[in-house]
Amino acid sequence: MTVLRIYLVALFAGLAAYTLVVGAQQGWDLVPVFVSNITSLTWSGQFNLDFMSYVSLSAIWIAWRHQFRAAGIVMGVIAFFGGFLVFAPYLVWASVTAGGDTLVFLLGKDRATRLLPDRVTGNPHPASP
Repeated sequence: MTVLRIYLVALFAGLAAYTLVVGAQQGWDLVPVFVSNITSLTWSGQFNLDFMSYVSLSAIWIAWRHQFRAAGIVMGVIAFFGGFLVFAPYLVWASVTAGGDTLVFLLGKDRATRLLPDRVTGNPHPASP
């Protein structure tokens, strides 16, 4: 998980710097440009639609991972609009709180505990007769 975290931090830093430069040069009104590219049926539009599909999936995964509770839905909406600038820190946070356990990282602690309680909690099941 350490390599993943380093990779996410590096990507976040690079993307944040790039975003600040573009925002300073072209302004912060991304939505009209984003939508007009999609409706233009060009490669730029195809890329934006592909990216929007990715952020939609990441937003749904975040909400699902938090069992569609209010906080998870809010985080999903923020991730949808924030893109990787929100998703990368979320993944770092999720990997840290999962304690390096990939199952907890992917499913969330509640689902992982229900699936394999002894692995997540460290409490072995009583032996079967």
